[in-house]
Amino acid sequence: MTDLFTLMRRTVAAVSGACLLLSLTAPAALAHDRLKSSSPADKARVERVETIELEFTARMTMPTIVLEGPDGRSVPVGKPRTEGVKVTAGPEEELAAGRYRMAWRVVSSDGHPIEGELSFTVTAPPASESPTPSATESSPAPPTSTPAATPAPASPAAAPAAGGGGGVPGWLWIAVAVLVLGGVAIFFGGRRRKEPGDA
Repeated sequence: MTDLFTLMRRTVAAVSGACLLLSLTAPAALAHDRLKSSSPADKARVERVETIELEFTARMTMPTIVLEGPDGRSVPVGKPRTEGVKVTAGPEEELAAGRYRMAWRVVSSDGHPIEGELSFTVTAPPASESPTPSATESSPAPPTSTPAATPAPASPAAAPAAGGGGGVPGWLWIAVAVLVLGGVAIFFGGRRRKEPGDA
């Protein structure tokens, strides 16, 4: 009877110890790896994003990151790299301003895949995006053409007077002179013929 009583006491003690051990180790055994932090953080507003970083509670394998832009278009992301408990990747193009959604998937240390989503907003436009020039800047004003100086019409040369003053033709003056000279010659010729006869 005493041996049976002792055996029962030992059994109860062993079961109690096992239960206590399970209660202490169960949370750790049931705890799964999880995402600890991210950059950009979920719902963060940032000027630019050059690198995406996910930090987990344990080392992960087979990481996958998918990024969706403001217009719903898939944004290409470089192959994710695992560095300890961190997974990093970078967008292959500059991100325009707007809200982005990122989905990730990894395989935890216990072999179970885990996944999740987060979002962030880019507030600054890409550095390579130049402002649109205004209409006056984009289309230069056409050069002002200076009209060529139109030469003044040459003044018609004054027609030379055909004769002397008063508008009398020159040939008429010549005829008058010939007549006068002829009359003078006839006058003096007559006198010369008259003088010998009178003597």
